Amino acid sequence: KVWVWAHADGSCLDRKPAYHPAAQTHTRTSGGQVVNERETGMRSEEWEGILRDVLSVSVCWKVHRRSLSTQDSSFCVVLRGARLGQAVLSDVLQAGCVPVIMADSYILPFSEVLDWKRASVVIPEEKLPEMYSILKSIPHRQVEEMQRQARWFWEAYFSSMKAIGMTTLQVINDRIYPYAARTYEQWNNPPAVKWASVNNPLFLPLIPPRSPGFTAVVLTYDRVESLFRVITEISKVPSLAKLLVVWNNQNKSPPEESLWPKVAVPLKVVRTKENKLSNRFFPFDEIETEAVLAIDDDIIMLTSDELQFGYEVWREFPDRLVGYPGRLHLWDHEMGKWKYESEWTNEVSMVLTGAAFYHKYFNYLYTYKMPGDIKNWVDAHMNCEDIAMNFLVANITGKAPIKVTPRKKFKCPECTAIDGLSLDQTHMVERSECINKFATVFGTMPLKVVEHRADPVLYKDDFPEKLKSFPNIGSL
Repeated sequence: KVWVWAHADGSCLDRKPAYHPAAQTHTRTSGGQVVNERETGMRSEEWEGILRDVLSVSVCWKVHRRSLSTQDSSFCVVLRGARLGQAVLSDVLQAGCVPVIMADSYILPFSEVLDWKRASVVIPEEKLPEMYSILKSIPHRQVEEMQRQARWFWEAYFSSMKAIGMTTLQVINDRIYPYAARTYEQWNNPPAVKWASVNNPLFLPLIPPRSPGFTAVVLTYDRVESLFRVITEISKVPSLAKLLVVWNNQNKSPPEESLWPKVAVPLKVVRTKENKLSNRFFPFDEIETEAVLAIDDDIIMLTSDELQFGYEVWREFPDRLVGYPGRLHLWDHEMGKWKYESEWTNEVSMVLTGAAFYHKYFNYLYTYKMPGDIKNWVDAHMNCEDIAMNFLVANITGKAPIKVTPRKKFKCPECTAIDGLSLDQTHMVERSECINKFATVFGTMPLKVVEHRADPVLYKDDFPEKLKSFPNIGSL
């Protein structure tokens, strides 16, 4: 195989001996490049042996035109040149040749996000005499993988000015919004090696339009007073398009129409045939908006500003669960299994769907595409439908949820253990069982742990309230 040597800046290899004040002995390569014996610490005959064994040097063969014999090469040596640039590096990557970077001052492009160890070999200039042995020690299979990676780097990030420009903008975007940054795998894994289960299914290149707003789906059983308080507060949200009440009590009829709060948007009550928690995620025909706010009938502490802000955040991240109560999963080393954690921490891996925005497409997936027997298990145990939705979204998208606003307490103070499932002593134990059960069914742990919270601009700043878009953001 042919190994090519060229300057990193794309300049031609000089046919004239380079001037080195301390140099007295030179070795000229077959292409005319002068090698300095004192600079490299190698004798002329040693260089001649290396060049004869592994190097075929290509030089500029026509005026204003460069040709690199890289198509059949395994490695292409890139030297430090007189100008900044990456012309030769781009040519090398395009040919699927593994760059051998021997330029101490050369910073590889996009090294902030690209793992160049997978596509190149960086050798310090002082180890130039060891280059042959270093490259010969790399296994053949690894060389082939590096060649494929080098070619993919070129196709994805360097093949055109558009590709270079979009990559630059993406790097800047990742710096500004680290919580939404591309992962290491997304930057460095070709599409063929990505997990088949991790794929954004929504195909939403643009932010969803503001005009349709969202549909609030309120799951209730018989807490009428609390339900009416929730409806009254939600109705104040500017982007609310429709209220859908899922009446989950088959033994009791919902209140008469005249008793319901008067709201400015359509209010529809759907009576279910069975008391199942999964009913809240059914893809009802009445849901016409892309955005869905799932909310329990006892979440009365959220203000209209908090809900509107949550919707605005979801519009920027429509493939995520965007919610308010955050929870965490932990590995219990003593028990050797996963544990559900509800303590107030800065880390979250789940947002509870007792108050969360999501895309209505996930209702379809939950109802008809949930793996294994998870949906039936949830309905049988009357628990963990929210954890199941978090597993589903994380497994499909490979992304963590987003917690919004600082509030950590949401339940109505009057709700007691008699009314609320989540206050039962066995409830928390079952939550941990749910996580282990779901991880077994999915065959992996898709939940992602993040330490992030989205707050409105000027939330903590000492500005007049009238200057803030969301002044009524609750405290902890």
